[in-house]
Amino acid sequence: MNQQNKVTGVILAGGLARRMQQQDKGLILLHDKPLVSYAIAAMAPVVDALVINANRNQAEYQQFGYPVVSDQNLTFAGPLAGILAVMTVVPTDLLLVMPCDSPLIRPEHLQKMLKTQAEQDADCAVASDGERLHPVFLVLKSYLKTSLEQYLEAGERKIDRWLMQHDWVQVDFSDQPEVFQNINTPEQLKQVAEVMHEK
Repeated sequence: MNQQNKVTGVILAGGLARRMQQQDKGLILLHDKPLVSYAIAAMAPVVDALVINANRNQAEYQQFGYPVVSDQNLTFAGPLAGILAVMTVVPTDLLLVMPCDSPLIRPEHLQKMLKTQAEQDADCAVASDGERLHPVFLVLKSYLKTSLEQYLEAGERKIDRWLMQHDWVQVDFSDQPEVFQNINTPEQLKQVAEVMHEK
């Protein structure tokens, strides 16, 4: 398989979810389906391969039928550690990244991110809702792995600060900012459930 122009999708499910009583967010049920299943439904149609980054309950995540990759050291060092873990095991030129807890994202949103990155040939393409960036919605070139390793080894963790070191473009979603609604608390879970029920 020619890895050029191939895209690996990365679903980030490796966090501690402190505001959700440290439940494993990807496995929390929303309308009787685990949150990670919504991310898979959005991601699978637009990528050549898909990987789940998870640091707990790996067996449960494996049941979705995709490879599960854990951070290289289990200090729950944030999304960049998850991205780096996947970069070390996948051979494709591009990674498309999203979190496991944003169930309103659809394939067309992720397709728009890939299209913007390709048109600009940028190192990274980052989603924006018109007011702020959502840096865990990200397309990036895999050759940035060395830069990312060095950044994490220096004790840094902030994803936006690392992204700004590279040639990056913004992907404009100001016409639909609500799709980035993510679930950090039981209250937000209830709110998103109600929004989805109304649709």
